[in-house]
Amino acid sequence: MSVNGELRLGLSLGGAQLSGGDLVRLAVQAEQLGYDSVWSSEAWGLDAFTPLAFIASATTSIGLGTAIAQIYARTPTATAMTALTMQGLSGGRLQLGLGVSGPQVVEGWHGVAYGKPLAKTREYVEVLRLAMSGGSPSRV
Repeated sequence: MSVNGELRLGLSLGGAQLSGGDLVRLAVQAEQLGYDSVWSSEAWGLDAFTPLAFIASATTSIGLGTAIAQIYARTPTATAMTALTMQGLSGGRLQLGLGVSGPQVVEGWHGVAYGKPLAKTREYVEVLRLAMSGGSPSRV
């Protein structure tokens, strides 16, 4: 990605099942090499936030991104609480990426009807923004 003509590199962990030590070594090395961010995703039983929290505890400046956190996996208020906690503990380094995944994962793994993903995303983001701004999600 280029910002203001400056190349920024990110490291994608994908759904990698690395040990905690390997995660930390990889992230620390990326930070030392000048990478802008490290990205974690959700894949068949693994969440995106826990590896980033582990990495945050061992790094100081590298960005921490979810690519993606699946909206059918948790309520928007639960995502807001997790994101706000991660922001606070990491010094504001979280970049929250959201997505819907597909019907096989949503229905097969989470047991939730896939429905209308665009409408679900709009509603989810509306509640998420309200919750993260300190508003009451019950007003939605």
